[in-house]
Amino acid sequence: MFPAQEKSFRLFAFAGIQVYLHWSWLLVAVYAVMARSGRYSSLVWNVAEYVALFCIVLLHEFGHSLACRQVGGRADEIILWPFGGIAYLATPQRPGATLWSVAAGPLVNVVLAPVLFGVAWLAREQGLLAPYPDFDNFLADIQKVNLLLLAFNLLPVYPLDGGQILRSLLWYVTGPATSLLVASAIGFVGIAGLAGLAIWSQSLWTGLMTFFLFSNCLAAFNQARAMRGRGVG
Repeated sequence: MFPAQEKSFRLFAFAGIQVYLHWSWLLVAVYAVMARSGRYSSLVWNVAEYVALFCIVLLHEFGHSLACRQVGGRADEIILWPFGGIAYLATPQRPGATLWSVAAGPLVNVVLAPVLFGVAWLAREQGLLAPYPDFDNFLADIQKVNLLLLAFNLLPVYPLDGGQILRSLLWYVTGPATSLLVASAIGFVGIAGLAGLAIWSQSLWTGLMTFFLFSNCLAAFNQARAMRGRGVG
């Protein structure tokens, strides 16, 4: 269910980390930009907003990758796709290493929150936004997007960051297999809630995201069962 490099094209490399863009990103970008065509006076701002969203996502994924390297792991590839970004990590199989590699992503959003707020506040104080209402809306939306990404990623739903953080904390007490089993089982509860939200709001996008999370949570649950079957704690 994760995007493959073979169906992506390379954007650039930073610190030895290759960044790719999946072909489906372009299709969804067109839909997303047109869906918010009434928000700004020009579609240029819609494009800028969508690009800014994925710049935040990319910084989040670099947080994961660089933290993984700090603890001795390997991280050399990030792929952006419609559901966000995937940092491919080979993290040392230790709870502390896994916890830091996962938590560093949301921490990037935490750091960005006051920075984005400060930029918007300073621009308003200097009177730079009054003549440009589109720019004012843009800055407000980017702040909201950053906070929404932070909140969503911290949901205790595996494989979201919140679910992986929960698994890492449980690992200290229960071991790698049981922690994964419990975290994925709890994830199913959250996924059921997201499915209900998708039905209630009649949101196709939420439904697709829920299906993606369910597929990966189920894979993790089955992996944990297989590990326990091999005698891994």
